[in-house]
Amino acid sequence: MQSFKSTSILRHFLQKFRLVSQSRSFCGVSSNVLIDEPESTVLVEGKASSRTAILNRPHVLNAINYSIASRLMKLYKSWEDDPDIGFVVLKGNDRAFSAGGDIVSLYNLLKQGNFQDCKEFCWTMYSLVYVVGTYLKPHVALLNGVTMGGGAGISIPGTFRVATEKTVFATPETLIGYHPDAGASFYLSRLPGYLGEYLALTGDKISGAEMISCGLATHYSHSAKIRLIEEQLGTLITDDPSVIERSLGNWGEIVHPDPASILHRIETLDKCFSHDTVEEIIDALESEAAKQDAWCVATLRKLQETSPLSLKVSLRSIREGRHQTLDQCLRREYRMSVQALSGQITSDFCEGVRARLVDRDLAPKWNPPTLEKVTDDMVDQYFSPLTAFEPELELPTQQREAFT
Repeated sequence: MQSFKSTSILRHFLQKFRLVSQSRSFCGVSSNVLIDEPESTVLVEGKASSRTAILNRPHVLNAINYSIASRLMKLYKSWEDDPDIGFVVLKGNDRAFSAGGDIVSLYNLLKQGNFQDCKEFCWTMYSLVYVVGTYLKPHVALLNGVTMGGGAGISIPGTFRVATEKTVFATPETLIGYHPDAGASFYLSRLPGYLGEYLALTGDKISGAEMISCGLATHYSHSAKIRLIEEQLGTLITDDPSVIERSLGNWGEIVHPDPASILHRIETLDKCFSHDTVEEIIDALESEAAKQDAWCVATLRKLQETSPLSLKVSLRSIREGRHQTLDQCLRREYRMSVQALSGQITSDFCEGVRARLVDRDLAPKWNPPTLEKVTDDMVDQYFSPLTAFEPELELPTQQREAFT
């Protein structure tokens, strides 16, 4: 399946433009702090009628820290106000687009007692996702490599997403005692059937071919053509999404998911992941596994590696996301993230990062350790309004209303 039809993309873009036109006049692996020199973390290339932002922390798979998020915010706002710039391209340096937020740095900050900087990072990151999702100009993300967590968050809400055979997508947050965030509850909940629930709960990876097939990507090209795509985009003098769509289409390829793809198991997936609770989902998988279904056995094994509390929180997040706009999802996710990082309900985030990325013993001690010990009150607390001393995420919805 190749890209979305032009009319679909134009409708998506024009809806955003109409709503905001009045305002026009994982998972990183760094051990560094969240702040680097901003100019070095995001490089800029100027073209005829476009600008290209390049995520430049290749040693940590372009994990997003505060410097990247804040610099992109400033660049995007300035480019949006510049009448000589028609569209924006976003890509990663070297072999990754972005592995997501720099969670090891968040872990280190929390261990130092610096909760405030963690909140500021989340605030800036989610605000950036909203800017991408409501951008007044066409946005092209070249996803030529690892695209996970927050990396997906700053690309998927945009107008165009080009996947390749090197693309690897995942939202693996439940494996570190967290939840899919940065807009994930918005875009995952809009995937076919209950694929979003599956990806959110298991953290499973999918390929570029699978991304184009399920709608996470809008175009697919071989990685060898990325340089040619960039060269042709660089010659365009336009702010018309249909012109950019045609340019990307010139290099597009028809591709089908591998025979072992999860998309070929969508009927069984929907049967199991459509249930209301994690316990019911597991019961359904066990019932299918008893029929010698190897995929169900493997899926159960994946779920056993995750935080029980994260499973319940993430399922509820995706289900609520089905009925919310992008800004509503981001506000709720910010609330959830503050609760998760505060450590008041559980220390699962720090324990998950420790086990997977710091000590790497792959033996997290979750708290609570089982689904049976996860109470409704624990889950509810993630979704409860923050205290009077803890402001909720503020987004400029009056100036740039989110699409639905």
